[in-house]
Amino acid sequence: MSNILRDSTTEAHGVRHGGARREDGELIIETLKEAETAVGVQAHEWAFLPSCELIFAPELLEYCKSNVCGNYNKSWTCPPACENAEEQREKIISYENVFVFTTMHKLEDSFDFEGMTRGRELHTSLTIEFKKRAASPVYGAGSCPACDFCAFPSPCAFPEKKIGSIEAAGINVTELSKAAGIAYNNGPNTVTFFSISLYNN
Repeated sequence: MSNILRDSTTEAHGVRHGGARREDGELIIETLKEAETAVGVQAHEWAFLPSCELIFAPELLEYCKSNVCGNYNKSWTCPPACENAEEQREKIISYENVFVFTTMHKLEDSFDFEGMTRGRELHTSLTIEFKKRAASPVYGAGSCPACDFCAFPSPCAFPEKKIGSIEAAGINVTELSKAAGIAYNNGPNTVTFFSISLYNN
């Protein structure tokens, strides 16, 4: 596994290179930094890992049917409109590597839903800005945020801006954090959101 990690509270960097070429990693990190500057949101941690280390849980797409988020059958990146679990898995692992980044947001308490919503909005703004600069598929937290209202079932108005859903792609975020070596839970009264980008060396 190949990781580059950052703790935003210390600006300390630990570097371990393996599957990702150093020049690729440096270019992607520079892209993330440009996105951070543009929107004023800082990533908490980031990491690189081979796509073969991702853990897929097809049952996550079945969970989407409960429509807890309200986007089932309303977005091109959510079931049933998105590709099925196997199609998405094949698409993702056709890329050699995955770049993972997170944002961490402090909450007043574990019931601070406004804080959670605000945290997701800040994370999404960073993901959108990163996608503008990335030349490869990007997946974020929840359904595609590229448009205020998805055109579904009409054709996607801006396919080049589309951001997939990590969960709807069948990726288990808990296992993703373990594979990437970054924190899923950053302590009491915090919330952490994940995004990924796919790329080849």
